[in-house]
Amino acid sequence: MNHFIFIFIQALPFLLKGLEFTLELAFISIIVGFGIGMFTAIERVYGGKLAYGFSTAYVEIIRGTPLLVQLFIIYFSLPQIGIHFSPLVASVISFSLNSGAYQAEYIRGAMQSVEKGQMKAAISMGMTKWQAIRLVIMPQALRKVLPSWTNEFVYLVKYTSLAYLVGVPELMAQGEFVASRNFEFMDVFLGVALIYLMVILTITWAFSFVEKRIKIPGV
Repeated sequence: MNHFIFIFIQALPFLLKGLEFTLELAFISIIVGFGIGMFTAIERVYGGKLAYGFSTAYVEIIRGTPLLVQLFIIYFSLPQIGIHFSPLVASVISFSLNSGAYQAEYIRGAMQSVEKGQMKAAISMGMTKWQAIRLVIMPQALRKVLPSWTNEFVYLVKYTSLAYLVGVPELMAQGEFVASRNFEFMDVFLGVALIYLMVILTITWAFSFVEKRIKIPGV
């Protein structure tokens, strides 16, 4: 135990530097993915046939292929047709697109769980369809989707470890950097796992607190 603590303290500055990239990737990707997911969900529920077709194709393609393949296509394949991204930008794009597809399904399910009569009632009161979606449907749907959104954020934090494969110096990459120099692979990666665990538990607690604060009474 003393040996682990000694190695962990030595590695901690590097691991914390990597954690900054990990959290940056996760926060940016979850926010951009939320915007993509919101737009896609609305198009799938209330859009026309063309919008529904494109949004459904996007969701099915992204959910049907591995995240690592998507990352490699964006970082390694697109340069062959003249489109170049830095490792960090390529990672954000791939994580955001992937998260957006899953969030779209979470939001779509939450929107469809709101009673259809509420849409009709809002329109009968003089609201347009988009006003009803924004002011009546979405406030309820977003409260219902929070548990799923929490899980998505947790998964995304862990998925950011894939970014080290394209050169982003996130937490996993920093762990690899330290371990390859002191050869203390067991202790270093146990330290990496401990940091991931602490971050995940903190995120889970924070979202659980928010969920209790904004839950719909009786639901």
